[in-house]
Amino acid sequence: TVSSLNQGRGQEITGVSLPAQGTVKGWEFGANKRLACANVEDNFYVVQGECPRCGFDLFKGDIVTDPAFGDNPSDLPRIACPTCATTFSLRTGKHGPALKRTGLAGFVGGLAKTATVNDASADAKSFMITIDQDSGRVFLKE
Repeated sequence: TVSSLNQGRGQEITGVSLPAQGTVKGWEFGANKRLACANVEDNFYVVQGECPRCGFDLFKGDIVTDPAFGDNPSDLPRIACPTCATTFSLRTGKHGPALKRTGLAGFVGGLAKTATVNDASADAKSFMITIDQDSGRVFLKE
């Protein structure tokens, strides 16, 4: 299985660059396999690339690190979908409260919520990322 590859670190991924501190990058592999990689205080997190609720690109979303956000601090940091504002734990993929937005982003988010047919309680798939400090090789596993 993929989990047992490379001394349990998972599949090596090549051709990607890691995001800078405080940012998210989208990675695309093969036939529409997209992932969102976030760097929060030099810890890297990876979740599926599209929002389970509305299908939009999570890598275009906002990182949420405020401890007052949500009801479970262990779910931080989170990523907020830029379209429907649903948040997902970068650690576990668990869905959480929507990020409150104002202006046009808030209006569009409201439309996306009412037009979305997918379950608002769907979780995102999360992945474990390992970076070999000596070689800089990047590994990923579910």
